[in-house]
Amino acid sequence: MILAFETSAKAASVALMEKGKLLGESYQNTGLTHSQTLLQMAEDLLKTCGKTPQDVTAVAVASGPGSFTGVRIGVAAAKGFAWGLELPCVGVSTLEAMAENLGAWDGTVVPTMDARRSQTYTAIFRAEGGKYKRMIDDCAISFAELGEKLNYCKKPIFLVGDGAQLCYNTLNEVVPGLVLPPEHHRHQRAAGVALVAEKVLATGERPDGGSMSPNYLRLSQAERERLEKQKEKEF
Repeated sequence: MILAFETSAKAASVALMEKGKLLGESYQNTGLTHSQTLLQMAEDLLKTCGKTPQDVTAVAVASGPGSFTGVRIGVAAAKGFAWGLELPCVGVSTLEAMAENLGAWDGTVVPTMDARRSQTYTAIFRAEGGKYKRMIDDCAISFAELGEKLNYCKKPIFLVGDGAQLCYNTLNEVVPGLVLPPEHHRHQRAAGVALVAEKVLATGERPDGGSMSPNYLRLSQAERERLEKQKEKEF
C-alpha cells in the first residue's frame, strides 16, 4: 500500500494506492501553502479510506523538478513519514508521474512545466499500448529546443503539466500534431506518483528515504546569485 505526495506546483495532492488500485486521492488548489495542508490531507485520506499509517507499506513523492519550495516540502514530508515507520521511500520524477497519470494509449506524451527564464522543465515519453518508454531525460531547455525535438516525435503529441498551455500556444504553428488534453488531465497528481513508484517497487528495489534528495535540474536563484558574487570577488 503506497502513500504518495505531490507538491511540485501550486496544487498539492495525496494518493493511496494498493496493488494498482487507487483507494483514494485528495487534491487541493486553494492557494494555501503545502506546509499548511499536506500532512492534514494525508491524515484525512487515510481515515476516510479506513486505513492507518501502520497499513502503509511504502511512501512515494514527486522529487522534482518543480517549485523549489514545493518539492522541498513534499520530500521532507515523505521522508519524515517513511522514517517514522521504517518504510521504503521512493523519489519519483515529477515529469514521469505526469506522463503516467495521463494514460495515453498511443502517441507521444510531453510533460512541461514553466521553468521561468524562457525555459521549460520537460521530458519526452512514447506511449504504445498504454505502456511508456522514456525518449529523453528530464531537462530544462527553451521552447525552441523542445520544438525541434518534437518535430521528430510520433503523433499525436499530448502536452501535460502547468506549462502545457504555454507550450501549445508557442509551438502549435511550428509543430504539427500537438494535443492539449482537458485541464483536469494535465495537472500534476499524486496518483501518477504512486503508479511510477509501484513499478519501482515491483523490481524489488526498496529505496531508503535517507539518501533521497530533491532533483531541481538547475540551481535556485539564491544559489546562482551566491555563485555570481563569488566570481565577482575572485576578479
